[in-house]
Amino acid sequence: QVQLVESGGGSVQPGDSLTLSCVGSGFRFGHYIMFWYRQVPGKGREFVAEITSLDGTRYADSVNGRFVISRDIDRKTMFLQMNNLKPDDTAVYYCKADVDMQTYWGQGTQVTVSE
Repeated sequence: QVQLVESGGGSVQPGDSLTLSCVGSGFRFGHYIMFWYRQVPGKGREFVAEITSLDGTRYADSVNGRFVISRDIDRKTMFLQMNNLKPDDTAVYYCKADVDMQTYWGQGTQVTVSE
């Protein structure tokens, strides 16, 4: 059974950094493309970043240059290092994995950026 569990969210001030984690289980971690998405109330989930099985990465324009996606296969964990956070980054952040043509989501972790 595929499971994704996010952690690391919190409340920070503008300009601060935060690192999110997503632990995966039930699938061959590192073999599939994985993503970070985020969602604010009243809007759909927004793509943030992806990392492929070959460790290729892609970012949304809004976070490019500030966020870094990575993963540790031995620890079965994907990370999102978020730097220079802005109030517009406030959202619930979700990790997603596409495994054998099925999509799996974690439960989400809240990130709040405010003065």
